[in-house]
Amino acid sequence: MQFESFATFNIAIVVLAIGRWLNRKVAFLREFNIPEPVTSGLLVCVLLAVVHAVSGIEIGFNLLTRDFLLLYFFAAIGLNADVRTLLSGGRPLLILIATTVVFMLLQNLTGIGVATVLGLNPLVGVLGGSVSLLGGHGTAIAWAPRFAETHGISNALEIGVACATFGLVLASLMGGPIARLLIQRKKLQPPACVVEDATAEGSALERVTYFTLLRTLFWLNMSLGLGELLFEGLQALGSNLPLFVCCLFAAIFLTNTVPRLVKVRELAPARSLAIVSDIALGIFLTMSLMSLQLWTIAALAGPIIAILTAQFVLSFLFALFVVFRVMGRDYEAAVMCAGFGGISLGATPTAMANMSAVAQKYGAARRAFIVVPLVSGFFVDISNAVIIQRFLNLFG
Repeated sequence: MQFESFATFNIAIVVLAIGRWLNRKVAFLREFNIPEPVTSGLLVCVLLAVVHAVSGIEIGFNLLTRDFLLLYFFAAIGLNADVRTLLSGGRPLLILIATTVVFMLLQNLTGIGVATVLGLNPLVGVLGGSVSLLGGHGTAIAWAPRFAETHGISNALEIGVACATFGLVLASLMGGPIARLLIQRKKLQPPACVVEDATAEGSALERVTYFTLLRTLFWLNMSLGLGELLFEGLQALGSNLPLFVCCLFAAIFLTNTVPRLVKVRELAPARSLAIVSDIALGIFLTMSLMSLQLWTIAALAGPIIAILTAQFVLSFLFALFVVFRVMGRDYEAAVMCAGFGGISLGATPTAMANMSAVAQKYGAARRAFIVVPLVSGFFVDISNAVIIQRFLNLFG
């Protein structure tokens, strides 16, 4: 049974709404910051797996719309990457970026090592490395076709999503205990509290109207058009960089050049861009997860557990002995370690949830809440795309 693109899109909207309802009703899902598309998307794919096991019927979905939404999401990240904002993190930002890049390499090497010992394709270890863990569901789903079509890992999507999903839970479990251990052992104290006007930033943001949304869609489309040109140009030169990465680079170029040429503050209004980005990511993840064929990875349950166990140990030790030291060995550094636990195995929301829990208990950490979101929300995607491509070239 196959649902066409239009039906798939509308089914995804209903499934996403169910995920929102479940997250409101089930405390466990809220506490572990499980994304709404993950909640309902996985529920649907489990139900479809049961149907397949009982009746042998395979229910499929046309994912043409999903691939377009992926380009929108990465273009939105690029349009939000103003150089002036990125530079506001200062020296701690640069240090955490460099540290995270080193960790990406170690994460992929760890995954490759475990996969090789278990007799699997080394690229399965990359899928269980920075593709799904540092990258999260979006990156895992975006890169899965490359692993499947070019490198012969037919169940790449299922492996990547499984690792990303369990990575979210592990990231939520790890962040708080790391910060607690460091704060109590080192007897760390938060810096003097600075009271800020919480409404100042919100009042400066524009009201969302149909025209702000149209303006946002226009510049997203310009980013996609320029990204397509960049993609074709790189292909002509022999490069195989994915289209979504090209759209990301194109959006970064536009948002840091056009406003300075035409003297405007920004291309896409922040709130409108956030709405379009959230819609694109939510439907994209929902469509991807509900279309998973779980029965194709049943034989890999043991190797996936082994890879994730090794990655958890690596992430915990790296945050404890490396991130804490290079970020200053103070209270802010301990909070950043909690955030790094979210970045390394989960996603930006997990990182922010980890740090918020620590800050609410021990005290504010303003620098951590500036630096960690900049790294996880932007620089991770750029550097991870480059590193993944290098590992594909080396082991493909």
